[in-house]
Amino acid sequence: MSTGGKLIVFSAPSGSGKTTIVRHLLSKEDLNLEFSISAASRAPRGEEANGKDYYFMSTEQFKKHIKNEDFLEWEEVYRDNFYGTLKSEVERIWAKGKNVIFDIDVAGGLRIKHKFPEETLAVFVKPPSVDELKRRLKERSTESDDKINMRIAKASVELATAPQFDVIIKNYDLPIALEEAYQLVKNYVKK
Repeated sequence: MSTGGKLIVFSAPSGSGKTTIVRHLLSKEDLNLEFSISAASRAPRGEEANGKDYYFMSTEQFKKHIKNEDFLEWEEVYRDNFYGTLKSEVERIWAKGKNVIFDIDVAGGLRIKHKFPEETLAVFVKPPSVDELKRRLKERSTESDDKINMRIAKASVELATAPQFDVIIKNYDLPIALEEAYQLVKNYVKK
């Protein structure tokens, strides 16, 4: 896979605010960013649309892509629940002369950083606390209590990986976190 633009990875436990930060950055035309749409072996939730939020596919289709080595990175997040980044997605964005921005889980973010250390800025978004994460996840009302508890258990493990990222943004105050993320990415893409 040939390299083109820059790769900007935003990773965090669910509910940390990384998606809000990534959407904010995508609205800034001077950053020349395009969102990397991940593949997922699950059904759409709520208003999610195929080809916009995720490339939704069956578990069988996902496993076939794994076998064909079509992924830059992938992970079985929960049993038979896969997420990954198709190599073709990054190549599609680079072909447009744009920088790729990822809203991706911690393990996937670190895999991209290890594969492309020179091209990647890996940012970890840290929530104020695990209690605050739980509150945010409950507020979403998109998942069962069991799923939320699974995400909280996973969050503790993910928080321990923060030092492996290039930068940690503490999302205690959203406007400050948004500005910090913007300045960080602006400086990185101008290099």
